[in-house]
Amino acid sequence: MSDYRKTELYDSHQNLKAKLVPFSGFWMPLQYSSIIKEHHHVRSNCGVFDVSHMGEFIVSGNNAKTFLQNVTTNDINNLEAGKVQYSAFCNDSGGVIDDLLVYHLGDYYMLVVNASNIEKNFEWLSSKLIDDVSLEDQSDTISLLALQGPLSRVYLKKLYPKIEKLKYYETLLPDNDKVVVARTGYSGELGFEIYAPNSIILKLWNEILSLSDDVLPVGLGCRDSLRLEMGYCLYGNELNEQITTIEAGLSWITKHETSFIGSNAMQNNLPSKKLIALISEERAIPRSGYRLFCKDKKEVGVVTSGGMSPCLKKGIALAYVDYEMRLEQEFLIGIRDNFFIFEKTKLPFYKNGTYLK
Repeated sequence: MSDYRKTELYDSHQNLKAKLVPFSGFWMPLQYSSIIKEHHHVRSNCGVFDVSHMGEFIVSGNNAKTFLQNVTTNDINNLEAGKVQYSAFCNDSGGVIDDLLVYHLGDYYMLVVNASNIEKNFEWLSSKLIDDVSLEDQSDTISLLALQGPLSRVYLKKLYPKIEKLKYYETLLPDNDKVVVARTGYSGELGFEIYAPNSIILKLWNEILSLSDDVLPVGLGCRDSLRLEMGYCLYGNELNEQITTIEAGLSWITKHETSFIGSNAMQNNLPSKKLIALISEERAIPRSGYRLFCKDKKEVGVVTSGGMSPCLKKGIALAYVDYEMRLEQEFLIGIRDNFFIFEKTKLPFYKNGTYLK
């Protein structure tokens, strides 16, 4: 048990009877009641996640913008103070080192990275540093809560009235307690992410749970099913160092005109595969690692994320298919000894998310 770290809220999760599982080096709550119940509660009301395992890097200095323009795929010139940007780090061959959020917090930037990649990212960024740029790993001092669901604004504005005016991917600047509240999330619903020093996160967690009997703690199980219904990429599933942002359907965050690291390789090499979204009318539950076939049963790809959609009651999957097969509309997924028909569809799978409202 000592091999895994604990967030500041570990004791609270135990008291709330959470099922704790190892995840990215931490003991994290998978669920408190059931994954399906928590999923539907976030879609209809409001749930709060402890996602303090995520990593936070602080980038500052006169050349911070120049540095970030080089190491991230999106155009940092479009990022004003009080705004957030989805982006990625790529290696020289265009493979994704990690996907991340970049917060412009006035006189510095905060990069929020995946827990499993903190050390790798920090070493890579350190190797790319230029003069007059400061890079700090604050992952061990910052905790993170995600309040997600269509009623999240109604509840959270009791604590932070200024969130009323935030649009999607906007953030309040740090307050006197060094708390950052941003309108971001991974659920497809209206929601907010709250970054705070470890010293006050338990107080904040309890305050948020006390806002209403309808604000329930929810776990990583429904975080995954919620993001899958939206078709959001997960590092280690849809993204890795052998896959480019173009192949992953993230061309919208891939601004070649900035000449970021990896951009030349991406422009000079044709994609070998393409991420597609699949849905089935048959009683079939696809899982990561299942093989994808064309109609004549020739293997053409692999499922990266899949499951039964709690809202649609259908099997859904994200899968990589050979690039030359990307325009096909129908595929087969091998599940045990059977083949099931899956149709290509447009994302998101779940169309009624409130994240833009």
